[in-house]
Amino acid sequence: MTLIRLDRAALETKVKTMYSQVASNPRGEFHFEMGRAMAERLGYAPADLDRIPQDAIESFAGVGHFFHLAGLRPGERVIDLGSGSGMDSFIAALLVGKTGSVTGIDMTDAQLAKATRLAQGVPTMSFQKAYIEDTGLPGESCDCVISNGVINLAPDKARVFQEAARLLKPGGRIGIADIITELPLPETVVCNPDLWAACIAGAAQSDDYRTAIEAAGLKVEKIEDNT
Repeated sequence: MTLIRLDRAALETKVKTMYSQVASNPRGEFHFEMGRAMAERLGYAPADLDRIPQDAIESFAGVGHFFHLAGLRPGERVIDLGSGSGMDSFIAALLVGKTGSVTGIDMTDAQLAKATRLAQGVPTMSFQKAYIEDTGLPGESCDCVISNGVINLAPDKARVFQEAARLLKPGGRIGIADIITELPLPETVVCNPDLWAACIAGAAQSDDYRTAIEAAGLKVEKIEDNT
């Protein structure tokens, strides 16, 4: 995958600013939809959503539902890359149960603070500040890596998938939802930090995205379009 010429410091600032607002003011005006109605439309079961903190759901800004693909089982260890305010982490915690664990990774302080507060009293959940391409977690430490609508924000997606592969135990798997494109985006779009933070400019062309996954030693087994 070709690396783009982008001011990464400016991108990080834009992303942190936007998703701090997502955490602190989820009822504000955003260019993307958030919250429970959108989560249910994507495929999340209302019964599961009823069992997790509603404050996590209101800041949910994912782009798809992948848990039927991830196939989480009781006792498994899960790492959530770009965990935000924690909705997917809470769903994962329901699935892995009391004998499993979920670790959320995010770089935005407001999101981490909200998720950590909401997870108080849930011993199987934790959240850590780090970049999704460099988590600092031990290798071969989880059964499944999940991520929802976040990898498109990373300038170097190949590094994200390399990190995911490093984190997985032998035989582990990833389950993700993300934004991709059929055709490459023009450079005027790709080099705009505002459009990256808006989950537009960072969308990789589908073939490049798959190449990055496979270059990390992972195999694509199933793809579903978000309808």
